[in-house]
Amino acid sequence: MSVDKNKQPVHIILGATGGIGSELSRQLAAQGALLMLGARDSEKLEKLSKELSASHFVLDATQTEEVERCTEQTVEIYGRVDGIVNCVGSVLLKPAHLTSDDEWAATIAVNLTSAFATVRAAARAMRREGGSVILTSSAAARVGIANHEAIAAAKAGIIGLVRSAAATYSRNNIRVNCVAPGLVRTPATKRITDNEMSLKVSLAMHPLGRVGEPSDIASLMAWLLDPRQAWVTGQVFGVDGGLGTVHPRLA
Repeated sequence: MSVDKNKQPVHIILGATGGIGSELSRQLAAQGALLMLGARDSEKLEKLSKELSASHFVLDATQTEEVERCTEQTVEIYGRVDGIVNCVGSVLLKPAHLTSDDEWAATIAVNLTSAFATVRAAARAMRREGGSVILTSSAAARVGIANHEAIAAAKAGIIGLVRSAAATYSRNNIRVNCVAPGLVRTPATKRITDNEMSLKVSLAMHPLGRVGEPSDIASLMAWLLDPRQAWVTGQVFGVDGGLGTVHPRLA
């Protein structure tokens, strides 16, 4: 069956093989989007790409030139890019005095550097026709949570990046937003969600009484990619069960 590429949205998903990235990719594929999936694990990436009949690009999103090449290849294949979503991230739960220089550098690279690389590549690819850029922050960037110093700093940097980039590229009709999840049940958080004591503490911190599922986050990301949300930019959306803004009832 031939595909009219001019009528289908073209989206790049970075971190496509992760819990949220893979769920988002499946939702977008079901909606008929043309996808370029990017991730480091070539085996998982090829498997997901085959499942969704999507293009794929093996990359390390902390390397800005690799993100650039991914967007360039997307334009070569599909003629344009309508949306880029960065689902790349890490989890480091340590107080500052126990965090090594290497752990700090890795946290900044995986979360903040990859986000900057995404914005830069998106701006170069979308400056003529506009589009949607979505980054991933965290509820930990909006409310103080113990033992989150490094990850909170990286994720707070993403919020600043989103607001500045939204202002800079508004003249190009590029919308830049981010989602700030609470604890989401993914392979990256398995150490927390599979630990009965840690999970109990986390549940108590989320006023709605449960941790998130990848679909909770992916559905909002898909909404932000939709051109019907053409008047939404520079926003930070808390999808966190109330963690970032609400105190749970104690009785």
